[in-house]
Amino acid sequence: MDDDYLSNASPSKRTRLELSPLYNPELLPDELKNVDFTQRITWGKYAPYTEEVLPLKALDAPATPQHRLELHIHNLSNRARAGTIHLQRPSSRPIPTPMFMPVGTKGCLKGVTIDELMHCLDCPIILGNTYHLAIQPGTELIREQGQLRKFQGNGNHNLLTDSGGFQMVSLSKLSNVTEEGVTFENPFAKGETMLLKPEDSIRHQTNIGADIIMALDDVVSSVIADDDRFREATYRTLRWYDRCLQAKDEGDPDHQQNLFPIVQGGLDTGLGGLREQCLAGFRNRDQDIAGFAIGGLAGGESKDDFWRVVNQCCKSLPDDRPRYLMGVGYPLDLVVCTALGVDMYDCVYPTRTARFGVALINGGTCKLKAQACATDFRIIQENCKCQACQRGITRSRLHFMYKTGNPVAVQLLTQHNLAYMMQLVGDMRNAILENRYPEYARAFVKNMFVEEAIPGWVVDALNEAGVSMHE
Repeated sequence: MDDDYLSNASPSKRTRLELSPLYNPELLPDELKNVDFTQRITWGKYAPYTEEVLPLKALDAPATPQHRLELHIHNLSNRARAGTIHLQRPSSRPIPTPMFMPVGTKGCLKGVTIDELMHCLDCPIILGNTYHLAIQPGTELIREQGQLRKFQGNGNHNLLTDSGGFQMVSLSKLSNVTEEGVTFENPFAKGETMLLKPEDSIRHQTNIGADIIMALDDVVSSVIADDDRFREATYRTLRWYDRCLQAKDEGDPDHQQNLFPIVQGGLDTGLGGLREQCLAGFRNRDQDIAGFAIGGLAGGESKDDFWRVVNQCCKSLPDDRPRYLMGVGYPLDLVVCTALGVDMYDCVYPTRTARFGVALINGGTCKLKAQACATDFRIIQENCKCQACQRGITRSRLHFMYKTGNPVAVQLLTQHNLAYMMQLVGDMRNAILENRYPEYARAFVKNMFVEEAIPGWVVDALNEAGVSMHE
């Protein structure tokens, strides 16, 4: 572990690292001018980050969440955490962590019903996209029909919504960002625009009725070279959080929703850098925060930059609340980032890649459209709980279904890929509970890279988490 992250590190060790080039005290917001950025920003930490031991909860420990969710940590395996998130909504289902959340962009997943997702695939939570639901069908309509759960078919599943901030990057050609908010061109109605202010984002998420909601953040593509824009976005993210919190307090008097801020700051993980400054700002607001999201990644940055940002945030954020890594869904990334201390993930990757005929399997992927699968009479994956594998539908059969354009193939493979992800997070959780996550992570990585060298970023990230690939 880096000396500069130890709360009891000596002053000589703390100042050994140079301050980030983006640290400029003259440009800091007033609230950050008195922060000592010669030390790493951390708070609410326990072992292995400090000598104090984190209180663990039994798997069946009762929970009584009132004003915000309750996170029970059951065990640690190095830095990896196995826990359970308990929500305030009556009869809500507990969420075991680590957890992958499938993305229902417009309130549903293509090819999978809510019942299949909740019961057959044992997934307790899905993600909805605030921007897309606001555009179509409109969140007022969703509210009139009893919010998104009823709109989806009277389910009792848990919902998380993003804020609409990511669309500033994915739809950058259709958006314009100011201090007031972001203005989007309506892709379905030429000439129409939608202004999404922080207050609007919260209003839409309240209409949707999500259990966990995100504060609107100012998102900048991680691959642009514009320090001034990253600085502006970092400070604006703090200001917009304050506006979101006020709107949430006004629109959710019963405290049924949990507002997560999103840590921004680009790829600057240096001492006193933009990520540190954003973390310091949220440390100032800690008493109102139910959990934390790590944003601004999975946008094309190098994997070395990616894991270092995740590592910094996990080392800094308090241990008694969930850490949600946004937009990340590659199985290898989940294994590595769970080792670093992440609890929650979401991504369209498993469902989107299914539409292209790519199956997730132990050790990598299987391209069912490839000619080699035409005579492959194995099921996709042994011991998989999906419908295709349970019913013995072979890779060969799926290959020809894709070749002939049979939409059932996409449905079956979507179910399979989600079943794979649910099995993955379940296996990770069991390994943590049984104090064998390092062994699990090593075996997973070695199985994925049987015929090629393990990428250096994987080795470095796992080593930072206390998992050596040389054992």
